[in-house]
Amino acid sequence: MPQAILLEDVESLGQRGDPIDVSPGYLRNYLIPRKLAAPATPGALEEAQRRRDAAEQAAHQREEREKHAASLLSKTVLTIHERAGDDGQLFGSVGAKEIAAAIRSARDLRIDRRQIRLDQPIRKIGTHMVEIELADGAVATVKTIVAEER
Repeated sequence: MPQAILLEDVESLGQRGDPIDVSPGYLRNYLIPRKLAAPATPGALEEAQRRRDAAEQAAHQREEREKHAASLLSKTVLTIHERAGDDGQLFGSVGAKEIAAAIRSARDLRIDRRQIRLDQPIRKIGTHMVEIELADGAVATVKTIVAEER
């Protein structure tokens, strides 16, 4: 059976970059025309291995960056100034967008607002613990102080 290297994930065969054994007709008539696989030459096998190694290294670096960001965020205390009434109610609210902007200005980290877990926007002055979900399930808790604007 000829060997091929998958160029895309194929549900019944394997993941991208995997060398597989398939029948010649299946390779010639289905996989190659749809650009799902390429014939496995020694050079193509080496290139697939290099790509796998590079992907593993990139994933490791991304994991290290996320751990560093989580440790930075856990040490961060944000102070957000908003207008409020005499009873401590904010005239507006502090949402994920404002928290992401405060993190960007405080730690120079770009956090997507969708990563910030808020059940409801913050509407009262005080200290609030905000969870930020990073990649691979890592969660950092940021102490957020909402203070009255002077």
